Amino acid sequence: MEFIIDTVNLEDIKEAVEYMPIVGVTSNPSIVKKTSPKDFFKHMKEVRKIIGKERSLHIQVISKECNEIVKEAHRILEEIDDQVYIKVPVSYEGIKAIKKLKAEGVNVTATAVYDLMQAYMALAAGADYIAPYVNRIGNLGADPMELIDELSNRIIIDNYDTKIVAASFKGVEQIKNALNNGAQAITAPVGILKQIFKNPNIEKAVDDFNADWYSMYGEGKGICDL
Repeated sequence: MEFIIDTVNLEDIKEAVEYMPIVGVTSNPSIVKKTSPKDFFKHMKEVRKIIGKERSLHIQVISKECNEIVKEAHRILEEIDDQVYIKVPVSYEGIKAIKKLKAEGVNVTATAVYDLMQAYMALAAGADYIAPYVNRIGNLGADPMELIDELSNRIIIDNYDTKIVAASFKGVEQIKNALNNGAQAITAPVGILKQIFKNPNIEKAVDDFNADWYSMYGEGKGICDL
């Protein structure tokens, strides 16, 4: 199970990796726009410095034609490092690019997945991660959890070395359901992941425990003060 964050905001990334078991960072042009760095490559190098090589970094191409996608992928790898996962939308040209990049040994995240057959194509093309858009699929009247479940089963049946990284979330419940239906990873904004800890019952439980402790040993006297 992997928790990945959808942001290139450096402060958000620093906080997330300090507090939570974050194993990677994903980005796309819309995510980048929220921060709007003047020097894209310099900024992404800063992201890599924060997360280190032990965490994954996923950067999306913007071209729509195969050869241009591959060219952009090469530029990203040259500017950042060869461990970057190149995010490629699963279009007709995109699937061709995924095949080419995997033939070169490049890490690939297949993204913008709305349909199971799209996912199967990316799976057969050798993508390392496949990113179904959970909330967007639901908004179109389809069942994203069914897609994740069937894709997960296919990965197991055919013994593919591919992970589902569910994306596009509006709340914690969608994240939980994606993981429970077979996604090996999720990528979500930091703000949504922090909502996991906003349950007021957590704070109340801690306050109750502390009240009992201080009633025995004195107000403000912690374990280290004994």
